[in-house]
Amino acid sequence: MLLGQGQMSHFKGAALMIDALPRARIMLGDRGYDADRLRQALSDRGIPPRIRSRANRRGQIPHDAVLYRQRHKIEFMFGRLKDWRRIQTRYHRCAHTFMQGIVNTATVIFWLGPQ
Repeated sequence: MLLGQGQMSHFKGAALMIDALPRARIMLGDRGYDADRLRQALSDRGIPPRIRSRANRRGQIPHDAVLYRQRHKIEFMFGRLKDWRRIQTRYHRCAHTFMQGIVNTATVIFWLGPQ
C-alpha cells in the first residue's frame, strides 16, 4: 500500500506502485488515472486498463460502461472510512500511524458488516 501526499495526482501514485502490482485480469480506475504513461505501463505488464477518459482528452478512449459502474463498491468503502472522524481529519501526522488507523477502521467496518 502507498500513502501518498494529499495533493498528489492519482496516476503519479499509481506509477510509483506499478512494479508492486500483483497479476490482475484488468485495472479498473476512474478519470484521475487517465494518463498515457500509466496505460502503457499497464499494457506492458499484460494488464488491460479499463480507465474512463477525462472529459478534456482529445481522443476519447472507449471504456466498458458496465464494468466501470462496479467502481461504486470501492467508492462506498472510502466513504465509510471517511465517516470516522479520525480518518477524515487525519489526526495522526505520522504516515505509519495514520495507515494503522485506516487498517483498524477497515477491520471494524468489516466486523460490523453492511449497514
